[in-house]
Amino acid sequence: MRFPEPFLAAHGYGSAARHPLAGDADLRRYARLTGGPRPALLMDAPPPQDVRPFHALARHLLAAGFSVPEVIAADEAAGFLLVEDFGDATHAALLDAGADPLPLYTEAAEALAALHATPPPPGLPAWDAGAMTRATAATFLDWWWPAAFGAPPAPEIQAELGEALAEMLAPHAGARGFVHRDYFPANLMRLEDRKGFRRTGILDFQDAAIGHPAYDLVSLVEDARRDVAPEIRRATLATYLAARPGLDRASFLGAMAACGAQRHLRVAALWVRLARRDNKPGYLVHGPRCWALLDRSLSQPACAPLRRFLDRHVPHEMRRNPPEAA
Repeated sequence: MRFPEPFLAAHGYGSAARHPLAGDADLRRYARLTGGPRPALLMDAPPPQDVRPFHALARHLLAAGFSVPEVIAADEAAGFLLVEDFGDATHAALLDAGADPLPLYTEAAEALAALHATPPPPGLPAWDAGAMTRATAATFLDWWWPAAFGAPPAPEIQAELGEALAEMLAPHAGARGFVHRDYFPANLMRLEDRKGFRRTGILDFQDAAIGHPAYDLVSLVEDARRDVAPEIRRATLATYLAARPGLDRASFLGAMAACGAQRHLRVAALWVRLARRDNKPGYLVHGPRCWALLDRSLSQPACAPLRRFLDRHVPHEMRRNPPEAA
């Protein structure tokens, strides 16, 4: 991790103690700074990453009343931000420590409903069928397929997957709004001193886009990294829908199934890319969960186009981590 001494000194953190935090699946790194003017984290996002989306979205979401980290100082060109430190009480850490999941998930649903009801800032990219297809191809076709079959997919396979995803997602193209895209417990914080939807701190929103709100709810209740009990899933969905009474329940559930099928296929293959390209095989432990979630999504009528594609080209016994990646 880089420590930009002039930048830190200029903002009162030159002599602060630095405590690097554990990394995740991307290239961003964080260090906790203690002994400065206020508790802060240093975000180090080297190129090709770009801190400007995080900075702009932080300003927008703070102005809208959400609990997101304030950006204390920025060197956007170099890829450094000093951000408010919310502490260690992520929903993931609390769940791992044995906390009751029900209030955490329902609080997360309340914050998500408020987020989706807030007008998004201008300029966000589209998370539409085209973008979702490209993201799926970048993991499933580019990494999982060669690992599973020993060769890249033929061009007609690539075209057929795009057609299947477009057909599956087309019925839900009309509902567009702010989507976080990674709304799950590791990116949520319990802030005990705040009330209402502000009790949930929201992190890692830099990849936000304009898409269907069902995508974020899938991220939360069909988590790629942890099992969610059926009763917690039902309560979370009920809380979200109660907060947004104008939504059509049947249409929203269909969109959840379609968004879930795309997400689970993409992420199941993402673990293979992380193992083979980035030498992070530990993520493969989540593969069986993602394939099981995909199987559940494919049982829904809304997912018939993708189910037909997979039934033609990927036998059920192959829907798993490829042996050489396991």
